[in-house]
Amino acid sequence: MKIIKNLVALVCLVLFSSASYAETKMRITLQLPLKSHLGQNLLVFKQEVEKRSDIKVEIYDSAQLYRDKEVPQAVGSGSIEAGVSGLTQFAGTNPEVDLFDLPFLFNTEEKVKKGTAPGSEIRKILDGAIAKRGVTVLYYQAYGGAIMLSKGKGMVSPADFKDKKVRTFGKTLGEFAKSLGGKPTLISGSEQYLAYQRGTVDAGMTGVSGVKSRKLWQVMDTITVTNHSDIEFLVVVNTKWFNTLNAKQKKAIQEASLIAEKAVRDAMSKIESDSYKAAKENGMKVVTLTDAQVAAFRKASSVVIDEYIKKTGGKGGVGDRLVQIANKL
Repeated sequence: MKIIKNLVALVCLVLFSSASYAETKMRITLQLPLKSHLGQNLLVFKQEVEKRSDIKVEIYDSAQLYRDKEVPQAVGSGSIEAGVSGLTQFAGTNPEVDLFDLPFLFNTEEKVKKGTAPGSEIRKILDGAIAKRGVTVLYYQAYGGAIMLSKGKGMVSPADFKDKKVRTFGKTLGEFAKSLGGKPTLISGSEQYLAYQRGTVDAGMTGVSGVKSRKLWQVMDTITVTNHSDIEFLVVVNTKWFNTLNAKQKKAIQEASLIAEKAVRDAMSKIESDSYKAAKENGMKVVTLTDAQVAAFRKASSVVIDEYIKKTGGKGGVGDRLVQIANKL
C-alpha cells in the first residue's frame, strides 16, 4: 500500500511539474509572405519573446489563416491570439483611425516617426479607439509610403485617374481615388497580384516593399512615387488572452514589441530603397512626381480631409483634433 501511495505521489509531482513548465502558445497571423520585411520583423519579435519567457510564438504567414480584413475580428474574438493587420482595417467602427491614410498629411519621414512613436498623442487616441475591438496594440509595423502601380505610363496627374479602376485597401484611400475621378475597388493584399494579372483593375495602391515581396513586376510595369499616404500595419493581441498572462510574460511581450518596432522603423528607408532597386532591375519604370504635380494632387484631394473631419465629429471633434496635431508635428 505504501509503495502504491508513493507511486501516486510521484505521478502527481511529475504532472504538476509538467503543467508548471508548459509552454504558452502565441499564434500570429500575417497576410504577407514570411520573406517580406513585416515577416522578417515578426521573427525578431518571436526571438525576443522566446528568449525572455516560456511563450512559444508561431507565425502563420501568407494569409494561411486569415486575410487582412479578417484579422481584427479573428483576434478580437479570440480565435487566434495575435495578428498583423493594416491600420485601416480598424476604421470601420472608428473612422478616426484612418488618419494616416489622409492624402499628403504625413508627407515626411520625420512626421511619420513622431506620429507613430509609442506614447505619442496620436497613438494614445488611435490605440484607445482600436482597443474597443477587444484587442491591444503591441506595436506599429512601418510599411512606407503609398505608391501607384500602373501599366504603360505613370499616374502623374488627377486626369490619369479618370474612370480608371483602382485597387485600394481602405475606405479613405478609396475616397482619395474617387476624388481624382477614379473607381476604387477594395482588394486585399494577398489578392492584388491576381487582380492585376486578370485586369480586374487598371491601377493600384501599395507600398514599394510589397512590389518586391509579391513580385508585382510580373503583372505591372510602372511605379509612380506619389507617397500620398503613410501605410502602417499593427501587431495586435487579444486583450483577454493577454490579461491571462503572468507579469513576466507580459513584460517579455512588451519589451520585444519595443525592440521590433524600432528595428522596422529604423530600417524603413533602406527597405524602400532596396525595393525600388529590385523593381528597376526587374524592368519596372519608376516615375517621381514634381512639386507642381504633388500640389495638383493635394488640391484635387483636399476634400478627403474635409470629409474625414466631418464624419469624425466635425470641427472640434476627434478627427479635427488629430489633423491639427499632425499638422503641428
